[in-house]
Amino acid sequence: MAAKTRRAMIEQRVLAEGEIDFATLAEEFKVSEMTIRRDVEALEASGLVRRVVGGAILSSGKAAEPSFETRAAEAAEGKMHIAEAAVELLRPRETVILDSGSSVLAVAKAIKGRGLGLTVVTPSILVAVELADEPDTVVLLAGGRVRPGELSLIGSETEEIFTRYNCDTYVMGIAGVDPARGVSEYHREEGSVKRAAVKAADRVIVVADETKLGRVQLVSVSPLSSVTAIVTDGPADHPTLVGARSLGVEVVCVPGPHSSALEQGATA
Repeated sequence: MAAKTRRAMIEQRVLAEGEIDFATLAEEFKVSEMTIRRDVEALEASGLVRRVVGGAILSSGKAAEPSFETRAAEAAEGKMHIAEAAVELLRPRETVILDSGSSVLAVAKAIKGRGLGLTVVTPSILVAVELADEPDTVVLLAGGRVRPGELSLIGSETEEIFTRYNCDTYVMGIAGVDPARGVSEYHREEGSVKRAAVKAADRVIVVADETKLGRVQLVSVSPLSSVTAIVTDGPADHPTLVGARSLGVEVVCVPGPHSSALEQGATA
């Protein structure tokens, strides 16, 4: 495994669990503890973690956003399953807002070759490039300021774009989903763009892997009651999904790392 990939996975682990220890990671990755120490030193230099005896702890709490590269590498196969299920909810000839982020980029890839004939409005340069040559598809790229690393567009110009269109569906990627606190995001301006997109669409489909369930991040985007459907690889009985159903949200569960045979493909 390349060092860059391993470090991305370690970053995701510490963000999910809050702490890591060198010995466990060395055993899991089949490398020496010294190699893990060097990986963690790199993460410490970025300000993400603080080293302690035998390991490291998260230094910046829930406000720390993993890099796009980390999110794209983590559970890539699971995200494709989520994406394929989300595309099944789209209708031919719809006008669809495709969000920025790694999960929705997977949705864009799953759209290719389906012949849906969509009109796509997106604040993501990566999504726009992915679908630029898709036959019978119109891609409208929102204006605004480019956010480095994410290659998303943010700011008042981006938000204003969504007031111009009446869209059928918004496919949203999100950092946290909670029944009481709704959907939330790390970045203030990303959150503002998402709020504008919610207002522009008749229905909202959230794509979220299991790690996002039960999380509350810095910026509130919308209450869970404003979401039409959640597509996830989390277990069907996860408290967040139970709470979502009670609010009238459709839940689509695809096979995930902790899915049982009964949960695979479950919908409600």
